[in-house]
Amino acid sequence: MSALFDRVSRLFAAGHAAAPPALWVDPRITEIASFTPAAVLIAMTERERPGFLFLHRPSNMRAHAGQIAFPGGRIDPGENPVEAALREANEELGIAPEAVRVIGTTDLYRTGSAYEITPVLGIVPAGIEIRPNPTEVSQWFEAPVDFVLDPANQVRKTIDWEGRQHAFIEIDWHGHQIWGVTGAILHNLAGRLNWHG
Repeated sequence: MSALFDRVSRLFAAGHAAAPPALWVDPRITEIASFTPAAVLIAMTERERPGFLFLHRPSNMRAHAGQIAFPGGRIDPGENPVEAALREANEELGIAPEAVRVIGTTDLYRTGSAYEITPVLGIVPAGIEIRPNPTEVSQWFEAPVDFVLDPANQVRKTIDWEGRQHAFIEIDWHGHQIWGVTGAILHNLAGRLNWHG
């Protein structure tokens, strides 16, 4: 086991003794009767300054066009969330499942679009080859863990949409606007890991 894997595993286990932080509930979920299970992979790169891998959805996609996301999608019948997250990361970014050392799953996030997302945290090699699928990924990038998990960089904003106000987190990394579900997952993970450098 690596020092990073050990460190993140300890922080992850300790953090799950606490309740999820604020901004973890989409107010629209009270109006939804059933949710579609989904999973995403939070891939942390094993380097001196670890990073997270993100992707941009193509602008012509039917859903979530142009958004920044973690690799992920629906959980297929017979899959668990870890299997689904690893499959999606392989399909979207070419990350081989055996290259991911899984730390564990964190808090479910229910979206106003009726998805119940399980984030899966894992460690990948620093120099892992990324082969993006152009039908699902327009570009990918890596942003430092210490930057995106720093509360000072997680800006709270509100937007008026469909007649109500919605609170969300936005993180700006070199012009990459990370928000929505991905921002909420990072906000939650920041509270869980209590990451400092």
